[in-house]
Amino acid sequence: MSSNNTTATEPTAPVLVRAEQAETLQDGATSLITLLADAGVTGGALTANKATFEKGSPGAPAHFHTKATEMFFVLDGTMRILVGDEVHTLGKGDFLTVPPTVPHAFAPAADSTAELLVVFTPGLHRFDYYRLLERVYRGEASVQEIRESSETYDNHYYESPVWQGELAGRRTGS
Repeated sequence: MSSNNTTATEPTAPVLVRAEQAETLQDGATSLITLLADAGVTGGALTANKATFEKGSPGAPAHFHTKATEMFFVLDGTMRILVGDEVHTLGKGDFLTVPPTVPHAFAPAADSTAELLVVFTPGLHRFDYYRLLERVYRGEASVQEIRESSETYDNHYYESPVWQGELAGRRTGS
């Protein structure tokens, strides 16, 4: 079984993660990632985390995945999510899926904090990617290591003028 297996190979047991036992990582000055379930414990069915953003957080830059659908459920606050070349504003209770190869990015609305449940299906072994982000934030790893990990973690970054404009306050979407 490869380390980035994306298909379930055997039945799995239910996965219960208690809030006080979940690993939380700081991937930037204004954001946290709480690790919930990775592909290894779900038999490749899904990977899930909670992302918490303070006001002004840059969120996740424009990127796409080739193997998984990424789902977003807003738990609290207001999020801006780029899908292709369109920016959508999602509020508490809103849900969005982004299929493989569709470019996307996300950040809280300019005047909002936010919490977001993020789920990938099929699951990808991504927890080490989030740990790498924290190491970069702490100065213990380089941005080059993130670039070099794009195939391993199926995270492919690109430049999006639409997203750059959104973050700069030049509203372009709905």
